[in-house]
Amino acid sequence: MIGDLFDPKAEFFVEQGGKPHWSQTGAIVFGTFRTLDSIPVEVLDRWEREKQEWIVRALCRFPLAKQADLTMHWSRLLTLLADEDREKFNKHFERCRESKLDECHGACVLKNPALSKIIADSLMHFDGDRYRMGDFVIMPNHVHLLAAFNSPETMRKQFASWLRFTAREINQCLNSNGHFWQQEPFDHLVRSPEQYQHLRNYIKCNPEKAGLRSGEYFYRRYQY
Repeated sequence: MIGDLFDPKAEFFVEQGGKPHWSQTGAIVFGTFRTLDSIPVEVLDRWEREKQEWIVRALCRFPLAKQADLTMHWSRLLTLLADEDREKFNKHFERCRESKLDECHGACVLKNPALSKIIADSLMHFDGDRYRMGDFVIMPNHVHLLAAFNSPETMRKQFASWLRFTAREINQCLNSNGHFWQQEPFDHLVRSPEQYQHLRNYIKCNPEKAGLRSGEYFYRRYQY
């Protein structure tokens, strides 16, 4: 494997933003970032309502929920869920997001090989130095990758650097300006060899699942 599996007994960090970002030195990260127009606004608004309703229903099964302010935003209520319910919540809405991304909404400019190459070159630029890059796929409106970082700080800075640099280069090519990426990427620490292989297969099969043809995506498979 390109790095270590997440070890819950070792030191790890959780950065709170719009969503929690977990990181651990050397642990393999499954990362996703998407274009700003990849998911319609009305879908995002619907998910916000559904997340709130899902968590409120789950909390209302427990007497302690009466002590909670159920009008709080779902991201704050999420911390009150039992571990099992939190895992179910995350899996459900992760599937919703991935399914919607594969519908290829938005301009899907990353079908252009010249633009996807900008991203591929950026992902590989510091491979072996700041991080070890594993498999990745560049879809028409999003990117999936597996990587392991030297430190949590390196991970945070590198994701920000990828988003900033590639947005600038792609905007220049398109003669446009403004935000290109959704500014908060999704990330998940890999917890088992089985999950690692599952994610590798997911990345490999993502173009076929989305019905893409050769030339409409960029796939890189890590060679041991």
